[in-house]
Amino acid sequence: MNRTVEAVIDTDGNVKLLERVRPSSTRRALVTILEEAPATETALLSEPVLSEDWDRPEEDDAWTHLQSAR
Repeated sequence: MNRTVEAVIDTDGNVKLLERVRPSSTRRALVTILEEAPATETALLSEPVLSEDWDRPEEDDAWTHLQSAR
């Protein structure tokens, strides 16, 4: 069974897995290097879900007292 595990690669090429992996024997692996940083990608994937709550007139009204005068 194939499994995908998130990892980070530093500028020296060192790979750090972001979760523990314990295969029962030696396994081959493929590494795909993504263009975007993990935090940015996560934020972009979350945006559509969060916008359901944030993009409402009631939300804008609730926060107006914190906006600076223009």
